[in-house]
Formats: sequence, C-alpha cells, structure tokens
Amino acid sequence: MKIERSLVHRTVAVAAAGATALVLAACGGADDGGSDGSAGHGGHSAAASATASPTPSASASDARGGHNAADVAFAKGMIPHHRQAVEMADLAPGRAGSPEVEKLAAEIKKAQDPEIRTLSGWLTAWGEEVPAEGAAMDHSSHGMDGMDGMDGMMTDQEMRGLEDASGEAFDTAFLELMVKHHEGALAMAETERADGAFAPAKKMAAQIITSQSAEIERMNGLLGKG
Repeated sequence: MKIERSLVHRTVAVAAAGATALVLAACGGADDGGSDGSAGHGGHSAAASATASPTPSASASDARGGHNAADVAFAKGMIPHHRQAVEMADLAPGRAGSPEVEKLAAEIKKAQDPEIRTLSGWLTAWGEEVPAEGAAMDHSSHGMDGMDGMDGMMTDQEMRGLEDASGEAFDTAFLELMVKHHEGALAMAETERADGAFAPAKKMAAQIITSQSAEIERMNGLLGKG
C-alpha cells in the first residue's frame, strides 16, 4: 500500500510539472521578438487597450447617435450662411473706407472659417451631405421651418452692389447688410439651442449668439445708431 501511495504522489507531481512547463512554453511563444519577454505581454496589453479605445468609426457612430434633425438643419443652414459672410468680408480689403470696418471684416472671417470646417465635419460624421460651395440656401430642403426670409442672406443684386461700392458707401452698405446677416444667424442659432440635441452644436449656437450679438452692437455703433 505504501508503494502504491508513493506512485500516486509521484504521478501527480509529474503531471503538475508538465502543466507548468506547458504554461511557460506558451508564454515563451508569445514573447518571441522580445529579449526580456515584455514585448509579448505588452502586445496583449496593447491589444486590450486598442479594443477599449474608441475607433474613428466608433466615434462617428457616437456622433450619429447623439444628434437630431434640428442639428442637421443647423449645420446645413449655417455653412452657406457663414460662407456668404466670409465672401462679404473678403470684399473689405481695398474697398473699405475706414480701418474699423476692415478690421471687423477680418475678425468675422477669422471666426467663421473654422466654424464652417467644424460644421462640415459634423455632417460628414453623420452621413449627411455637406452643402456644395456656392449653393444657395434652401430652407425647404433642410428643415428650417419658419425661417424663410429671416436668414439675412444677401441677394445677388445686393452682393453686386457691395462689390461695386468703395469708401464710405461700401462701409455703410457692408455694415447694414452684415447686421441683417447676423440677425439671421442669431435666429438660426436660437432654433438650434432650443431644438437641437448634439451638445457641441448647441454650444456653437450659444457662442454665435454671444459673439454676433456683440458684433451687431458694434456695427450699429459704427453706423451711428447707438
């Protein structure tokens, strides 16, 4: 009986040693390519981190899931609106009669160019079409209900008149048209802030309301309207 028990113990010990060898071999195989064995385990950690980290497609999915129709309407409406403001601002150098108007135009362009890129990026992430360059605003196509005639967009005739003006005449026309333009942007931003769901878009809308309200006051001051 003592002999049998000894054999059993010896068999268990051999089996345990074999299992340990297999585990070590597996680790060694995973560690190929690293002299200290850290590369293989680091690879497992990296794979786990990669799995846990959001991928671009996952981020896009999050963006798509966090917006609504009002956010899409805001982006699609504000892009051509901003583009026209930038186009107006580009006319100031060489035409403006006062340095204040030329400086204001440069500030408007500096603020609105990056917003155009941001808005375009949101639409792309949402799988929506970015308005083409030079596309006219069409509220019926992007759902800005009740906004027709209120967006402050310049007509072709007004744009041509601004292009042909210079000096004090340009300053007056630019300021009056840009005040109307900004008022349209404020209405669009108020709609987004009330109806939108995408937090970054609502934040941009709030920033537009703050900055463009201040610019309207500034332009009215330059026009002598107090």
